[in-house]
Amino acid sequence: MARGRKLFTPGQSNKIRPTTDRAREALFSIIGKRVASARVLDLYAGTGALGLEALSRGASQVVFVDNHHKSLEIIKKNYALCVQSLPADQKNSGLILKHDLRKGVNLKFANIAKQGTFDLIFLDPPYEQGLAKKCLEDIDKSKLLNSTSLVIAEELSFEHLPDSFTRLVLSDQRRYGDTGFWFYTVKDTCKT
Repeated sequence: MARGRKLFTPGQSNKIRPTTDRAREALFSIIGKRVASARVLDLYAGTGALGLEALSRGASQVVFVDNHHKSLEIIKKNYALCVQSLPADQKNSGLILKHDLRKGVNLKFANIAKQGTFDLIFLDPPYEQGLAKKCLEDIDKSKLLNSTSLVIAEELSFEHLPDSFTRLVLSDQRRYGDTGFWFYTVKDTCKT
């Protein structure tokens, strides 16, 4: 659900794993007011649920990125469904991109970064493949961050992600059943 709307899901798919409603509600309860007017990047977007929830809570723009054909179809359907309830000034605030993030973040995002940095970055790759760590390393080296950016990685709750990178530092970690969230901030701005 994105603010009360039932979203399209992949059904039984071993390639797309949407964040559970419970975990998503808990996540947005934690980040609260940071979402309003934020520029959001939703990596490994899946169904688009995290980015759409951000839009429904007042994000100024959301860029959805995935490489899986079925995911991109679902994101487009869910965006079309949810955009109906957005204010007029938000109706064109979503951008859907096809990109294989296993090949790196920087390649595709040079032009997007020129438009400005991101306040919130959601990262929800397939579990247990080491993709969260690799993507965090890429984000850390990128021009996508500003001094107050918050990067949230989702992975299995028992996985281990690093406490810090060159610029990013772990500021919080939460577990909801099998789902774990790691909250990274840019060094010297450690607050969730």
